[in-house]
Amino acid sequence: MHKSEMTLNINGEDRTIYARYADTLLYVLRAELGLTGAKPGCLNGDCGACTIDIDGDSMKSCLMLAVEAVDKKVTTVEGLKNAPIQSQFIEKFAFQCGYCTPGFIMNCNSLIQKYPNADDTIIKDWLESNICRCTGYQEIKEAITSVLSSPHKNL
Repeated sequence: MHKSEMTLNINGEDRTIYARYADTLLYVLRAELGLTGAKPGCLNGDCGACTIDIDGDSMKSCLMLAVEAVDKKVTTVEGLKNAPIQSQFIEKFAFQCGYCTPGFIMNCNSLIQKYPNADDTIIKDWLESNICRCTGYQEIKEAITSVLSSPHKNL
């Protein structure tokens, strides 16, 4: 099992790791870097529990090899640092068991950044990429809407 040295920019910090070319980014984040916010769910890109941000786009880290993240900016839920969507998830009770919450927060944060004037159709489309079996999506939608309507949404 040959491992290669790679430098990844994770949450604004360059981190040197040793990984196989076949290692997923999800595996490296959790096992090599101790960042456990991205969760293993389906491991085939359906559930969204492992969603992170790559260069401003939400990405399911189970579908990306770690080597593909070299020279990219990777942000995990641990790196958000008090993004407005985090406080609104708490305010609107937009979580149940919490397992899928980090993936939803990352996806919602990307939505807010890309579509600051998102309407219900865009929000619904984005929410379809993540699965939660514990709750309806109404509270999550309310958290997004609250951030989008806030005059301080980009703080």
